[in-house]
Amino acid sequence: MDGFSDLRFFALLMKEGSLAAAAQQMGITPPAVSRRLAQLEHRLGVRLLHRTTRRIHLTPEGETYLLDGARILGDLEALERTVAGARSSPRGLIKLAATLGFGRVHIAPALSAFARAYPEVEVQLHLTDRPVNLVEQGFDAAVRFGDLPDSRLTARRLMANQRVLCASPAYLAQAGEPAQPADLLAHQCIVIRESDETYGTWHLHQGERQETIKVRGMLSTNDGAAATTWALDGHGVLMRSHWDVAAYLESGRLVPVLPGWALPAADVTLVYPTKSDLSAKTRALADFLVDWFGGRRRA
Repeated sequence: MDGFSDLRFFALLMKEGSLAAAAQQMGITPPAVSRRLAQLEHRLGVRLLHRTTRRIHLTPEGETYLLDGARILGDLEALERTVAGARSSPRGLIKLAATLGFGRVHIAPALSAFARAYPEVEVQLHLTDRPVNLVEQGFDAAVRFGDLPDSRLTARRLMANQRVLCASPAYLAQAGEPAQPADLLAHQCIVIRESDETYGTWHLHQGERQETIKVRGMLSTNDGAAATTWALDGHGVLMRSHWDVAAYLESGRLVPVLPGWALPAADVTLVYPTKSDLSAKTRALADFLVDWFGGRRRA
């Protein structure tokens, strides 16, 4: 096997996420895929993957081979398009990850329109409440909130996302309305578990003033929809993205808490591995989503 075919084989293996899935995609048996991988590792003299019966994980050498290999394959594809004089059009499979709530409410409708505009692109949408690793899990792109954690990724902003504190009128009538962030310590707060480090820690600012409050409450969850339901039922103060509770704020079923204080923004972005020659399908998806959400902001 030549180096380019090995790079394509390894990229396909990581995109599919398992030896069995890669074998099915290639039309061969899993043992044949395992032998091909062993031959590649033997030729390179390093182990590229840690593998168990269910999952495969990149070694540092494997991550380098995958990332640099993707760049090399991209350069090769660009060269072939230039020589052949062919204009690349979006086609093939693209795997996109998004959070559960935002993915259902906003990304799924956008992808419905994208599928009509680009019928040759097959889209797999994976909704999850866990962070994803684009390289290890074989995603082409992901929708995420907040700052970019990895310099090897490119981010394009889809929409601004301001967080708000809110509660039901019934809860505030019974418990009183906080006047300062420290007052939250005496309140039931509905906490969304996102990580052990930030669990229950709310950061607020008002001009130059900064307040960090470690809140608590009797109800916590890793699901934003469940937390919103509890807030509507009067169980306490909730911190949520404005897009998620805007309808309830407009109807009065939820009301702002500490409206004079701001919370850290968590803008919605589309992230994908930084490449000098981005695939036509990923570029098309990025441009489409930016236009889609930009149009909705103007509407």
